[in-house]
Amino acid sequence: MPTSLPSVSTDQVAAFVELARLGSLRQAARELHITEQGLRNRLLVLERRLGAELYRKSRGPRRVTPLTEAGRQFLPHALAFLDRARQLAEHFGAPAGPHEIHVAATQYLILYVLIDAVRRFHRAYPNIRVRLSNRTEEEVESALLSDPEIALGVAAPYEPAPQLEYVHLFSMNWSLVTPPGHRLARKPRLSLADLADLPLILFEHGSTGRQHVMDAFHGEGLSPRVDMETTNTEIIVRMVEAGLGVSIVPLMPSGAVTRGRKVTVRGLGEQIRPIHSGVLRRRGERPSDAARAFLDFLVPAGKKGQTSSQTV
Repeated sequence: MPTSLPSVSTDQVAAFVELARLGSLRQAARELHITEQGLRNRLLVLERRLGAELYRKSRGPRRVTPLTEAGRQFLPHALAFLDRARQLAEHFGAPAGPHEIHVAATQYLILYVLIDAVRRFHRAYPNIRVRLSNRTEEEVESALLSDPEIALGVAAPYEPAPQLEYVHLFSMNWSLVTPPGHRLARKPRLSLADLADLPLILFEHGSTGRQHVMDAFHGEGLSPRVDMETTNTEIIVRMVEAGLGVSIVPLMPSGAVTRGRKVTVRGLGEQIRPIHSGVLRRRGERPSDAARAFLDFLVPAGKKGQTSSQTV
């Protein structure tokens, strides 16, 4: 027996079989209830893992079949693969869909939202595994658009791609975090002008949080003094605690991020646009049964229809 086997999924093989059956990417995608790009992504991953070109990519005269010679040789094996998968599912009394959900999310949301959500989900669905991958906001969107094995994204997108649907979960307002005893900790009302000359620790370039802060300052005709940058809120709070500067961060109402830290937190009201966090999924694609179960569990019933592709 070979020491390693190509890692292929039933979704990838089913995409190939439907293309062979219908002869059209568009028709195969419609049959599988996914986008054409989603179908292409599955086929490209399958080809990469098998090390063979299975169908012709170039546009040209209409052929009886788009399959290459390697694709024609693979087709009977693909049909047998799917048939065996169905037999196994029926034998063990399980649905034919996947039992693992791959979710891409930002570190902040993994730490303070998803770990608890997955714990509760596993109690309700002990046979479904949830795989969490830590990504930036931009990487979450890119992964959803390029990797068909990622079922859902959980992030705070600045402007979601039009190919994605956004389902809102919650919003966070912004706060100033300073070391104890800082002069602004006692000021009755804080404005962005009070913060412009402070040594700020902000999120790195490319993050939604960084963009919200810069938009707010520039809207007031101000240029903040950014002394340090880092990747996530928890690290920022620890840097402030160490006396390296002050920061402006979005905080959850529970106070989980700053609890136990020697810092002072002051709310900034609505001077900076709140951070809206939610679930991203590929537009027009029907999720697997496992992904649908997790989505139904994660998103409150009243918000399931609240999708958007616009700025959030």
